[in-house]
Amino acid sequence: MSKIKIYVPRDSEALALGADEVAAVIALQARQRGIPIELVRNSSRGMFWLEPLVEVATKKGRVAYGPVQPEDVAGLFDVGFHNGGAHKLGLGLTDEIDYLKKQERLTFARMGITDPVSLDDYQAHEGYAGLCKALTLKPTEVVQQVLDSGLRGRGGAAFPAGIKWKTVAAAQAEQKYVVCNADEGDSGTFSDRMTMEGDPYMLIEGMTIAAMATGATRGYIYVRSEYPHAIAALNEAIARATEAGFLGNKDGKGVLGSGQAFHLEVRKGAGSYVCGEETAMLESIEGKRGVVRAKPPIPALKGLFGQPTVINNVITFASVPIILARGAAFYANYGLGRSRGTLPIQIAGNVKHGGLVEKAFGVTLRELMVDYGGGTASGRPIKAVQVGGPLGAYVPEAHWDLPMDYEGWTAVGATVGHGGIVIHDDTADLSRLARYAMEFCAIESCGKCTPCRIGSTRGVETIDRITQGDAQNRPQQVKLLRDLCDTMVNGSLCAMGGMTPFPVLSALNHYPEDFGLSKPDRKAA
Repeated sequence: MSKIKIYVPRDSEALALGADEVAAVIALQARQRGIPIELVRNSSRGMFWLEPLVEVATKKGRVAYGPVQPEDVAGLFDVGFHNGGAHKLGLGLTDEIDYLKKQERLTFARMGITDPVSLDDYQAHEGYAGLCKALTLKPTEVVQQVLDSGLRGRGGAAFPAGIKWKTVAAAQAEQKYVVCNADEGDSGTFSDRMTMEGDPYMLIEGMTIAAMATGATRGYIYVRSEYPHAIAALNEAIARATEAGFLGNKDGKGVLGSGQAFHLEVRKGAGSYVCGEETAMLESIEGKRGVVRAKPPIPALKGLFGQPTVINNVITFASVPIILARGAAFYANYGLGRSRGTLPIQIAGNVKHGGLVEKAFGVTLRELMVDYGGGTASGRPIKAVQVGGPLGAYVPEAHWDLPMDYEGWTAVGATVGHGGIVIHDDTADLSRLARYAMEFCAIESCGKCTPCRIGSTRGVETIDRITQGDAQNRPQQVKLLRDLCDTMVNGSLCAMGGMTPFPVLSALNHYPEDFGLSKPDRKAA
């Protein structure tokens, strides 16, 4: 009798909701009932309200059940779920679930489907096709593919990835580096974590392609310490890839016999938010305190240990393999304007169906919050949504139908950032959220520049005077807050201090009543 494949995720979100316990009970019940199964610990599909999501391979395709608790397992076996039997937790064929069916998954195509650390599984699903293609091209042709795809940095700055690569490739140095910024510290974001835990070879392959294109021979993945499962998955995947010749310098012949070595290792960060800024991250990797460096010189010319360095975030590198495998035109065919390709968007906050949605640029916030998110978990009306992380703007309903793209959102004061959106219902007090932004900056600032270090503390005090002080003095304090924000935006050394005013000003512009103002003190964007 052939074994029945049953899938239980090993993603952190699923583990937190009891996936290990569910897997253990499934194995026990199958053994006691004499049912031969193969239990696969796959990655998450990104539908967190259904975790732990258990899937069973049938002749018609995978059938899903969720959320499954240990006490549900015996009943599932009783109805023959291992053969796709009907149950109240049954969701039908996984591929037909609306939340997944309507997505355009390019980067997350394998998520939830494969065993994350199985190299055979990865290769069976188009894994390493991009690297193999890259090795047939000249380095300049690889860089041109990335340029032509229109891929921009997915970490927040949206700088064209190919230009960074081209700069490093042209630099003359004996040693070059490839560094992945995996210090995913923005509230409400988790696409990097899901990638590292759920499809680590995709990141490794993207970084290897970058190394082949630029002449780098060493790479680092800088992961925050709060991601122990990601670190474990990466280390296991790196070891297996090295053994198989996809990394390192096997038999002295380089990566897959290319003649060029590429050694990769994981560096664990200590949880400082500012280490998500690329130059502070470089300081941390070098063993120093994470403090922002002044630019120029840019890291592409003088980065890690003073050498030319490609720095991209996880999703940027993870987007590269499919670009090389299927061609730049395929990827660039998704999106609009200068925002090409797809973006894994993370829906969090007060939302009914939190999770990950990968869509081409052009999707709207209303589609994400209502069609995918299902509205608020509280059932109350949505009041505001913060986009682009804790330093992103609060977006009012007037802009919820605006297609997502970098330039269009910038025009209304919003930033796409890392693709995180955090939803708030109508009980949210935007003045308190604005105060939190300033307080967050005061705590997390590296302290190197005055506008960030001092400005954030003065910002907390000023917002307190607006909301708690004399009403007659309020207009003067609002003007003072705006002047302070202007100083931080234009005088800070990095985005930490430079973007903290964004949530503050957007709250003030769009929700003046929460600050005790009867009308806006100026026209909002």
